Amino acid sequence: MKPRRLLAGVIAGVVLVAGAGWAVSTRLRSPADEAARRAAPKASLVTAAVERRTLVSTVVVSGTLEYGSPLQVSLAGVVGGTSELQRATRAPRRGRLKEGAVLMEVNGRPVFALRGSVPMHRTIVPGARGDDVRQLQRALRRLGYGAPVTGVFDRATIAAVTRMYTKKGYEAQQPTLADRQQYDTLRKAVQTARETLATEQQNLDRGRDVRPLTIRLANAKADLTSAGRALEEAESQELTPEDEGRLAAADAAVRAAEEKLAQAEQELDAARNPPTSAATATPHPTAAPWRTASADTSLLELRVENARADLTAARDARGRVMEEARQARDKRIEELRKAVRAAKEARATAEQALRQARQLSPTRLKVAGARKDVAAAEEMLAEFTRTYGTSIPPGEVVFLPKLPARVEKVSVKPGQQVEKEIATVTGSAFAVTGSVDATESDLLRVGMQARIELDTGRTYAATLTAVGDQARTPGAEAPPNGTQPVLLTPASMKGLKAGTAVTARVTVGATKEPVLVVPVAAVVTAADGRARVQVEYATDRTREVEVRTGLTADGNVEVTGALREGDRVVVSGA
Repeated sequence: MKPRRLLAGVIAGVVLVAGAGWAVSTRLRSPADEAARRAAPKASLVTAAVERRTLVSTVVVSGTLEYGSPLQVSLAGVVGGTSELQRATRAPRRGRLKEGAVLMEVNGRPVFALRGSVPMHRTIVPGARGDDVRQLQRALRRLGYGAPVTGVFDRATIAAVTRMYTKKGYEAQQPTLADRQQYDTLRKAVQTARETLATEQQNLDRGRDVRPLTIRLANAKADLTSAGRALEEAESQELTPEDEGRLAAADAAVRAAEEKLAQAEQELDAARNPPTSAATATPHPTAAPWRTASADTSLLELRVENARADLTAARDARGRVMEEARQARDKRIEELRKAVRAAKEARATAEQALRQARQLSPTRLKVAGARKDVAAAEEMLAEFTRTYGTSIPPGEVVFLPKLPARVEKVSVKPGQQVEKEIATVTGSAFAVTGSVDATESDLLRVGMQARIELDTGRTYAATLTAVGDQARTPGAEAPPNGTQPVLLTPASMKGLKAGTAVTARVTVGATKEPVLVVPVAAVVTAADGRARVQVEYATDRTREVEVRTGLTADGNVEVTGALREGDRVVVSGA
């Protein structure tokens, strides 16, 4: 056993010595080997392959996913119609806000949220006109309260407002106690002024200095009325009863003359043309002797002439009656017109005399002063009445550009005094707010398509909504110097969560089809202003190729020229 152990020990020692020698020999180098190892490698070109692919240029935006269109909301004035301390009795609640909902309560009064672009800025009182009233009426119609869109806060609109308040469990703002007291005071002032005027006027009219003149004026007015009626009656009558009797007698005379002439002409005709029959040969016992065949017609002719003369005379007489009646009517009307003019002059004279007497009367100034007091009191009452009735205080309506919306932040608590903002309202859709370098913002245009990337790897389509000042959100911190804010709107809200940090890529350019691309570093602009690349056609051997550049994206640039896919272009030299 001992010789074997000795042999094993010897072998182990030999192996150990051989290993140590090999290790030392691998680490020992000659000076020439060491110099060769430390020398610089042989210079060579750095190249990249020409590729054919679709090139897409994007601007990267790092931002946060939030509800869009934030808007700080404050009340335009008092709630409840009084200037007493405004204290929140029910604060706004975070979450969805619909049109017509009560946003909050102040001193137990509601604050309604309605859609509109014109801010609430005044108390809307009866008779008020304007765009704010018109948009209020449109909101009432959308909510089903049926107000006319006239732009005037009229009775129909007041009724619709009253229905809206009632449905929500409130009463529309009625005149305050102070308003009612003022209205009653103004009404009594008008009544008192009128009573004073009546008293002073009565004293003036009953005065001894004007009493006879007052009676004279009354008589002149009565005379004028009587003269006017007589003139109207005369103008409406063509003939008086006397003239009508004379005309009737003249007409009777004309008719009698016409009958007499007709009879005379008939007899003359019979005498000139006697009958020839046997029956007519024997004269009638009662016939006149001059109706014989041999009778002389001279007498009958004379009778005809006399009858014609009588008819002409009767007609002339009737004409004279008509002319005399016309002249008498004209004369009578002219006399009555003179009487009317005289009555008017008498009335004017009586009025002037009474007016002059009243001007000289000691009570005249009292009457004039009383009239002025009545006019002033009535004007004040009318002015106050125009705005008296159901109204909407400026703080009881908040007009928001878009509804439904979300109450994102509440700035007032129950019991606190309402002074500034009450809440921050946002839209119901998500938006990505972020910023980009000012130089990159020049590439952005509203409406560009983008992709939102989450940490989970999921992506969502989006649209660039605003750039620059239009993308600033109220109350947000100013972007860093040299950057511009941007706003993107996702196409869908499904799977998104407010407050998530995201990365968005806005597509600012893309080729329609695959193109040849090279690294930007491979393109060199020569002294003549033309772009060129160095193409390696053999090891460390190149040739220049002139190219035209296009879209740049992700460190690559689109090129056209004498290049092929797979060519190697020089990125950096030896």
